[in-house]
Amino acid sequence: MPMITIMSSGKTVEAAEGVSILQALLAAEAGIAHKCDGKAECGSCHITVREGRKSLSKIQREENEKLDALVGVGSGSRLACQAKLGTENITVELL
Repeated sequence: MPMITIMSSGKTVEAAEGVSILQALLAAEAGIAHKCDGKAECGSCHITVREGRKSLSKIQREENEKLDALVGVGSGSRLACQAKLGTENITVELL
């Protein structure tokens, strides 16, 4: 099972392959913002993936459109509700 390391807190979360980062962080009570219940409508779960980005699911149209509308988006930006875990460990920064 892949592990998610949260920068700044150093907390690690174990999650099953194929679940969204948001689902994994909520299950671990990691304190991530989310307003639209994982529908890629609000952008409040915007995170930066620092390591393991290539292991995540590909960005789909809805996520890409929402990221385009947000301030502070970089090359490692993802919506936690849309990014599904692969087999590798990842490191994320909650914004």
